[in-house]
Amino acid sequence: MENVRQMMKAAVGKGVFPGGVLLVSREMELMIHGAFGHTDYTRSIAVATRTIYDLASLTKPLATTLAIMKLVENAQISLDDPLERFLDASKGTDKAVITLRHLLGHTSGLPDYRPFFKILPASVPAAWRSKLLEWIIKEPLSVPLGATTCYSDLGFMLLRGVVESVTGMCLDHYVQAEIYDPLHLPDLCFLPLKKSIAAERIAPTEQCAWRGKLIQGDVHDENAYAAGGVDGHAGLFGTTAGVHRLLAELLGCYTGQTSRGLFRQRHVKEFLEFKPGNQRALGFDRPADHNSAAGCMFSKNSVGHLGFSGTSFWMDLSRSIIVILLTNRIHPTRDNEGIKEFRPILHDEIMSVFGFRKHQAVRPLDC
Repeated sequence: MENVRQMMKAAVGKGVFPGGVLLVSREMELMIHGAFGHTDYTRSIAVATRTIYDLASLTKPLATTLAIMKLVENAQISLDDPLERFLDASKGTDKAVITLRHLLGHTSGLPDYRPFFKILPASVPAAWRSKLLEWIIKEPLSVPLGATTCYSDLGFMLLRGVVESVTGMCLDHYVQAEIYDPLHLPDLCFLPLKKSIAAERIAPTEQCAWRGKLIQGDVHDENAYAAGGVDGHAGLFGTTAGVHRLLAELLGCYTGQTSRGLFRQRHVKEFLEFKPGNQRALGFDRPADHNSAAGCMFSKNSVGHLGFSGTSFWMDLSRSIIVILLTNRIHPTRDNEGIKEFRPILHDEIMSVFGFRKHQAVRPLDC
């Protein structure tokens, strides 16, 4: 893995990100777990493996999707239940018949993103949480329901509403009690629950014009911030170790090798397993056939996700390989997009260490 380490150091030197943590495991054995660079460009604090990052859209698979999976296991919901069963505001609208499966698979027809925060003050009253859901339900579909795959933050914001409607608990409290606490994951959390974490452990993100300050310890995503710091598409923070322990649990459930049994194997397979014709797993992304951010050596039976802040994970289910890269590439500005070129090349180098070869031409994918 020495070439991999040198690539990470070179990326820091070129300003791809101020710093980051890389973790690679195979068959649950750590191959590399290294910290590189600094938390910001003042270079006052070196990155450590315990540095906490804003996981951004990794919230979708690692919190919201797993909450839905747990509710399915408990027979409280079905993947084919319509939205109108959970959200009264959707009744009588074109959103009523959208199912949880549509939302998880990004086939609901909802737009990818809307800057709702721009019509709100930069404060976080609890009232905005329900207001955001109402605005999404009123938002016109960008394509017909089920017509195509269209990645959507809005769909996962609705899933937050579903979880809270069924459980009577906020999303962060539910996943903490049902998933993170049983797995002893103290460094994987929504920060409103963990105000005791020292600020210097958290990597800063962007200098935010809307909030008028450098963001550190608050979620970067503005819509999630307007929802009180917790939403279905963003808000989760964590370390590489915390993300790895959660993914290792899923992988163990998938292969039948775990003894804890937090999730049943059949449900994990239903959510994660490759099905021909599906561009995405339920709540998780897949390596694209061309121009994948995962590079071109992960098998088709792989899942992962990207986070806008500069975070990602990929897990090859057939080869039991997990690669987690956490950075704050948006510090101090989101205009730094060097990670798009770096990330697939890094993944290819990692997979080549294990003897795998390229099966496609690769060009960096926009994320």
